[in-house]
Amino acid sequence: MKKSILTPFFICGAVLVLIGAASYVTHWLFSAYIVFFGAILIAIAQILTPLKKKNSTINRLRIQQIIGAFCLILTGVFMHYGHGNEWIACLTIAAVLELYTAFRIPQEESKED
Repeated sequence: MKKSILTPFFICGAVLVLIGAASYVTHWLFSAYIVFFGAILIAIAQILTPLKKKNSTINRLRIQQIIGAFCLILTGVFMHYGHGNEWIACLTIAAVLELYTAFRIPQEESKED
């Protein structure tokens, strides 16, 4: 898929995850579903994003990005089936992985140009 098609998937997914996590405070039943659907959109966008350069560092960072996306999916599952606040730990892990790779991947790609 083209990168221009995947960008709206990622943006919509991120907005849905934010709305679902914020609405969980009100104990709204559908907030877990919103987080889960948004996480699926983020995972699709990150898995299908093409690589420009095949480098071991870039591949490692892409794997970390995909693990972060799967942690977001687990966040939605924990919100629905968990009995406590396990979803907060999973969301924190996903956010740290996504934030780290977001700042690291553009630096690595620009070094090789």
